[in-house]
Amino acid sequence: MLLENLSLFLRIVEKGGLAVAGREVGLSPATVSERLAALEAYYGATLLTRTTRAISLTEEGRALVEGARRLLAEAEELESRVRRGADVISGPIRLSAPEDLGRRLLVPVIDAFLTDHPAVTIDLNLTDGYVDLVGQGMDFAIRHGVLADSSLRAKPLGDNRRIVCASPAYLERHGTPRHPNDLENHECIVMRFGQNIDREWSFVIDGVVRKVTVHGRRVVNDGGLVRQWCKAGLGVALKSIRDVDVDLASGALVELLKDFSTGSTALQIVYPPSAVQPRRVRLLIERIAAALSPGRGA
Repeated sequence: MLLENLSLFLRIVEKGGLAVAGREVGLSPATVSERLAALEAYYGATLLTRTTRAISLTEEGRALVEGARRLLAEAEELESRVRRGADVISGPIRLSAPEDLGRRLLVPVIDAFLTDHPAVTIDLNLTDGYVDLVGQGMDFAIRHGVLADSSLRAKPLGDNRRIVCASPAYLERHGTPRHPNDLENHECIVMRFGQNIDREWSFVIDGVVRKVTVHGRRVVNDGGLVRQWCKAGLGVALKSIRDVDVDLASGALVELLKDFSTGSTALQIVYPPSAVQPRRVRLLIERIAAALSPGRGA
């Protein structure tokens, strides 16, 4: 019963409420509340702070999330080995990745992995926004940049150079910027990351990092759409080289301002600091790392 209550607790956290978690497993709100109360009584601590609109984890609750995931992963791994045999990989994997990179580079890896392991299921969350791995029950995520949560562990996939680019059609109509300051007179396609709009693009000018404020009528939180609009000649974009390398090679996009570095960000696989990861998760992480690390795979 303890493992069942822990599983229900994780579902409550992932779904953000007792009622919705109960509906998914066929339990009434009263039953869910009783089982949560039993779990809190067992550990002698309040695990969730509840209001009429939302729930939030207490410090004890957040610690239990990690422990519960570890216990359930170990139990599931044991059951799989006993029922299916040590060589059969099975069970769900939940992961998150940036929109454009996920569609272009990650989906083919996942498709091949699912073909090799028919008993595995994938729940893929493509988003360019922040994802709370622990709160949303993700096994791991692929992310750009510095980790916002220092408790997470990371597997580096190499640097990810950013470039300014545009289509030949756009450049023919509007001219080619020769200096970062010229971007102030161009239509730029701007990314939104959550509540933050990336209107300041950084360049190394005369050996100093400077920010140039860009403007444009198109702001979007989908990196894939930024690339699509850019290829359609609708503006200048700041993109990861991994997202547009094929377009640059084909001539669909042209790299601009090559003499002014826009810097690079780390690309990495991040995951909660659990002591145990199911074998299926470890195998997929290894497959993705082999495909996305520099000089290997795509």
